[in-house]
Amino acid sequence: MKDTFKSRQRTIQLVFLIGAILLLFKAMQLQLFDTSYQAKANATAIDKIVLYPSRGLIYDRNMKLLINNNAMYDLKVTYNRIDPDMDTLKFCNLLGIDRETFEKNLDKDFKSARYKKYAPFIFLKKISAEQYARFQEHLYEFPGFYVQIRNVRGYPHSHGAHVLGYINEVNQTQIDASEGKYARGDYIGASGLELAYEDYLRGSKGVQYVLKDNLGREVGPYKEGALDSSAVSGHDLITSIDLGLQEYGEYLMQGKTGSIVAIEPQTGEILSMISTPTYDPNLLTINRDRGHAYVRLLQDTLKPFFDRTVMAKYPPGSIFKTVMSLAAMQEGVTHPDRYISCSGAYYYRDDVWKCHGHPAPFNLPIALQHSCNTYFFQMLRDVVDKNGFYNPHEGLDTLVQYLHDFGLGNTLGIDIPNESSGNIPTSEYYDYLYPKKKGGWKSPTIISIGIGQGEVQLTTLQIANLAAIIANKGKYYIPHLAKGFKNQTTIIPEKYRTLKQVRVDEQFFEPVIEGMRRVVDSGTGNAARVRGIPVCGKTGTSQNPHGKDHSVFFAFAPQDDPKIAIAVYVENGGFGSTFAAPITGLMIEKYLKGEISPEKVAIEERMNKTILNGRP
Repeated sequence: MKDTFKSRQRTIQLVFLIGAILLLFKAMQLQLFDTSYQAKANATAIDKIVLYPSRGLIYDRNMKLLINNNAMYDLKVTYNRIDPDMDTLKFCNLLGIDRETFEKNLDKDFKSARYKKYAPFIFLKKISAEQYARFQEHLYEFPGFYVQIRNVRGYPHSHGAHVLGYINEVNQTQIDASEGKYARGDYIGASGLELAYEDYLRGSKGVQYVLKDNLGREVGPYKEGALDSSAVSGHDLITSIDLGLQEYGEYLMQGKTGSIVAIEPQTGEILSMISTPTYDPNLLTINRDRGHAYVRLLQDTLKPFFDRTVMAKYPPGSIFKTVMSLAAMQEGVTHPDRYISCSGAYYYRDDVWKCHGHPAPFNLPIALQHSCNTYFFQMLRDVVDKNGFYNPHEGLDTLVQYLHDFGLGNTLGIDIPNESSGNIPTSEYYDYLYPKKKGGWKSPTIISIGIGQGEVQLTTLQIANLAAIIANKGKYYIPHLAKGFKNQTTIIPEKYRTLKQVRVDEQFFEPVIEGMRRVVDSGTGNAARVRGIPVCGKTGTSQNPHGKDHSVFFAFAPQDDPKIAIAVYVENGGFGSTFAAPITGLMIEKYLKGEISPEKVAIEERMNKTILNGRP
């Protein structure tokens, strides 16, 4: 029994002896022979450094750079690694800050979930390249601080602010909804193309894990970089914008409130999209003066942030007569050779709606040429009363269906945010406006919509798209600003590549196009003529109850092989022939010819120098 116990005791002692020898050998290896383990033993933390991607660049249709990236530097700090004996005065002088700012930027609520003394946070944002270069040489003197490089937007040109948009720092709501895509301090597209194509432009963040010692010095990569990942740059976007045409349109609209939209009819690609007053997009780059600039623009009474191309709703005026004609012919209530007598007004019982003096409208093209109100008052009534005078609901709602087919009264789906639907009134709307107990409504009640007045409201984008549909004799693509991506493997959304067709026979477009050609050749749109190029257009004078009427014009050119469809809306510009038509003609000539003919230089100068909104 004693021998057995002694034998077990020796075995246990032997096991402990062998274990002690092995531990001693390992300790000797770590401390005496392998210096890398000795260095890493001094490491007190693993830093996770986020690698930010370059945001995708944005080009115009001719590969001219519209938005680039500029380096910006954020200074980050880990509180519990700061050397309490650091030279604070030198630190502040290098960064151009005072002691109060230094203390304020370090004074965080470390009891909250947002800040921890052992985790890095931003000490100073938006350090300039000059400050960074000066500070970087002395960075080693300030343990706990390090610089993180970010890419922010820059604008080589001062045009297209509403189209291009700008970026903002993400807020907590966006962070919570992003499922981990965004974190505090990230930037996100806030308007325009920056917002619409955020998922393409953003890119993917990378990460680098770094071992640091108790003084904040890098020891080396964690696990030899096995867990690191590289940042992936965003896709470079090629827009449909023609920078030269965009710049020229903003030049012509200087001092005016209004908008211009130009579209390539064959593709739906937007050539220019101008809202005035506008602003220099460089004012909203990520810099320390941005906040003041934003407030100034926000408080401007002319509302430069308001994108009038897609957000403003306007009565279209007489340009609406074109689509009214198409719907009426398709419904069979009129025909191109119809004559309607006009004695200077339209009469119904005791009501009189005036018309201006013009030759007799022997057919539809002539009626469009001279914009005869009487002709289109009657046409509206014929459509609405198709099923009888006392049954206007069916007729009006049939007309509404045609208008919706042309993209009116609904959002078109352009690839920038905040698009308005405009307003196309329905029978339900008029039932609310004119209840039966007060007499209800009939076709004479709503007669003004036949000439694009009353409750009809369109956006400039919708008007330009209407011109493109007529140019294509019933076909169109949804207007869009993205032409493609530089990598050529990513394609624009399918809806912008899908051809649409309105429910109007092609034959009915011919008399409308003939009428629009007559408008420019020898009618109210003569100011839009371009030598050697057949232009088809239509003027509109939109009634404004709050002041001078608005000047409206839409057109396309050339007649047989359209390359551009355009709408111009000048608030308080008076007749369509006064400002909208000549601006349209200049824009068409600039795009198709590349220059303005000598005989139009005086008109060009007058358009630029005329101030209508009080701002030079």
